[in-house]
Amino acid sequence: MGEPARQRIGLSPGTLLHIGERRLETARLDLIDYGPELFVQQTDCSADECLERCRQPGLHWVDLLGIHDVPLVEKLGRGFGLNSLALEDLLNTEHRPKVENFGDSLLVILKILSLDAAGSRLETEQVSIAVTGNAVLSIQEQPGDVFNGVRERLRSPKGRHRQRGADYLAYSLIDSIVDSYFPVLEQLGEILTDLEEELADRPQRATLQRIHTLKRDLMTVRKAVWPLREVVSSLEREGSELIEERTVPFLRDLYEHLVQIIDTTEIYRDSVSGLLDLYLSSVSQRTNEIMKVLTIMATIFIPLTFLVGVYGMNFDYMPELRWEWGYPALWLLMIACAAGMLAGFRFKKWL
Repeated sequence: MGEPARQRIGLSPGTLLHIGERRLETARLDLIDYGPELFVQQTDCSADECLERCRQPGLHWVDLLGIHDVPLVEKLGRGFGLNSLALEDLLNTEHRPKVENFGDSLLVILKILSLDAAGSRLETEQVSIAVTGNAVLSIQEQPGDVFNGVRERLRSPKGRHRQRGADYLAYSLIDSIVDSYFPVLEQLGEILTDLEEELADRPQRATLQRIHTLKRDLMTVRKAVWPLREVVSSLEREGSELIEERTVPFLRDLYEHLVQIIDTTEIYRDSVSGLLDLYLSSVSQRTNEIMKVLTIMATIFIPLTFLVGVYGMNFDYMPELRWEWGYPALWLLMIACAAGMLAGFRFKKWL
């Protein structure tokens, strides 16, 4: 496990501590060198080798799996021009998405969202992307990312990635993460539909728990997407010497995707709030129906109990006690009372 956040209390700004779950035993570095006529992929590189290759001509993508190795992260971050405060934020996996411009380098922090195999729990992973003039450093918490499509396009000598700079690679990585939000929202939408059908049929106590889980997951999506919209807007409008003019339209398109995701998320959140109201209404209606039945039963038995109580008293002078038809007459009277009250309830449409 990473260092608890409370251990940072009292430390000076810029002190490097990993905050979050340790998801890998050993960190791993992968390197891709590419260009119009070049593509070389290497796994399990050392930090010194990666930094040395990044100083050579061409374009380079350094991919670090495992953020818990603080000395390794610091070494790579320093090589990409990040200061201590930026590295401190990078090592905190609970940090909100943001962008920082250091002039000769950029740092973007964002989140990958995914549902577990059962589709019942939303998982988050922090990804940090540092960009220089000819290199990109991506830092992930665990293997299994959404960048396979980018790697495949880099292998194609005729692809746009091989003709563009490091800024376009950084855009592609961010775009892959944003695109991965759509399947997550689609699955959350299916869960929302199932809950609506369940509420319309017969809500259970477990239904309320699922509603709260969905509400929490949508809040997590919102916390990941809203700040990211500001990040992309900043990259698009404020600009940077590291971002080419021909990359700006792609960033604008990415911004529109984020707006679409935010709109969908807000619609789902409103729907979940409506589900909570519907659940409470359904439970209240079921309670009212039960109370109605019990009230009707009690109302029917009140006069019957009165009659039985009267004729259960031990008095000598009760003429009906010595009457031959007294007992069946009392039964007929009680049946008539019950039937009359049931007929009255049906007439008033209480039944």
